This record gives sequence, structure tokens and C-alpha cells, in this order.
Amino acid sequence: MKRTLLTLLMLLAPGALAQDMRAVELYSQDQLLNMIRANTHLMRVKRDDCQLVQDIRARADVMKLPAYQMLWADMQLYGVCVNPDIQTGFDYLRQAAEQGLPDALEQLGRYYLEGRFVVSDQAHGLRLTRTAASLGHHRALLTLARYYADGEGSPLDYPEVYRWLHRAVFETEAERREAETLKNRLAQQLPPSVREQTRQAALGR
Repeated sequence: MKRTLLTLLMLLAPGALAQDMRAVELYSQDQLLNMIRANTHLMRVKRDDCQLVQDIRARADVMKLPAYQMLWADMQLYGVCVNPDIQTGFDYLRQAAEQGLPDALEQLGRYYLEGRFVVSDQAHGLRLTRTAASLGHHRALLTLARYYADGEGSPLDYPEVYRWLHRAVFETEAERREAETLKNRLAQQLPPSVREQTRQAALGR
């Protein structure tokens, strides 16, 4: 009986070991960007048992892929699978933003607006957020519109953001409703002639 049990355990062990040592495939750029936008990228790295840390670092540090620079930045900032290193994390976030990654620009702008990890700087935060919005980042656009609707930032930029709100196509009804509300509030910040001219231009008339 003992010999039979031992034989069964030996037969089962390789399969169980293989399951524990499952290979984790590296994320494609599109997959990673979708995870970043859904704010699930750090949870995914933890769910993959931190097996990809060295691969992620190589793609951020050697290949300098902006999506991986942002992932590595967040891992450093929030201590996911690595010891937290705020300075290094911020450096990689800046590198991703300097390469024009809209998500990195939006996050960096948000950190300056909120004063997270850095001294708050509204003017710099709005510039970064505006750049992200100009590249089609909807969260950045809504953030920018909130500030402008409250009269913050440069009034010279208001017509442009008003036009972007007119042209944007939103994936969720909640975003669309918020954009509609902000568009109407922002309209009150514009002279009537500018408002109508901008609206006509946005609608291609």
C-alpha cells in the first residue's frame, strides 16, 4: 500500500511542479497600455508572481519602450515586486512622458496637480495634462476641462479644449455626460462670438 501511494505521488509530482512553474508570457505593448488605462497593470504583475521583473526592467532600461518605462516607474513608486524607489520611479515616468506616451504625460501632470511625490505646480501640471489631451487622452481632456471650466489656466487655451470636447468620442456614457456638462460650463468662459466660431469649426461647418 505504501509503495503504491509513493508511486502515485511520484507520477503526480511532475504535473504539479509544472503547474507551479508555469511560464508567464510577456505582455504586448497594446496589452500593457490597456492594463495601464484600466489601472490593472500592477495587479497583473503581482498575479504573475513577479516572474517578469527582469524582463520588464530590460524593456524599460535597455529597449526604452515607453509603456514598459511607465510600468517600471509604477512598480518603483508603489513597491510592487521591488523595493520602493521614488526617485527612480519618477525618473522612468519622466522618460516615458518625454517619449510622448499620453498615459505617462497624463499621470505626471496629475501628480503635479495633486502634489503627489512632488511639490504641487498647477501651471506645469496643466501643461502636461494639455499635451496628453492634445494626443487624444480622454481622462486628461476631462481633467483639463474641469480646471478650465472653473476659470483656471490660460483663457487662450479655452477655445481649443472646447473644440476637443465637441470632437471627442467617448467609450462610456458616464464620460460622455461629464464631457457634456463640462462643455456647457466651459462655454460660459468664452465670449459668445468665440464660442460660436469654435463650435462651428469643431462641427466642420
